[in-house]
Amino acid sequence: MEEIGIVTKTEGLTAKVAVQKKGGCEGCGAKGVCETTEAGMEIEALNPVNAKEGQTVKVSIKPSVYLKGTMLVYGFPLIAMFAGAISGKNIGETYMKETSSDLIAAIAGFSALIVSFLGVKLWSHKMETKPEYKPVIEEIIK
Repeated sequence: MEEIGIVTKTEGLTAKVAVQKKGGCEGCGAKGVCETTEAGMEIEALNPVNAKEGQTVKVSIKPSVYLKGTMLVYGFPLIAMFAGAISGKNIGETYMKETSSDLIAAIAGFSALIVSFLGVKLWSHKMETKPEYKPVIEEIIK
């Protein structure tokens, strides 16, 4: 994934880059990587090319990192919800015969979904500090 943006601030080995806000930003799970500003989104990226404030740059993130993050943010909660619902249905049918097993399945599914969201949030906070998961300024355009 590549974006073109303007460096707004440099801080040691990283830089803040303002990029245009896209429609997909609303539901994005990468809240720790970028911030919403009046001009668009501000991304914190590694700056190996020593870009300076005001320069236009190309920022990229490895496809494997992007895919891993997408699968974690969207896939893991979905799998957790289905696993919770199936487990809840089995528990309801086996141990709680007086209560509707569908109700137990719904409660267990949504509980697993909520717990998975908390797990994803904790994981994303841990990963945003690792350099291999950060976007990188590839080149200076102007």
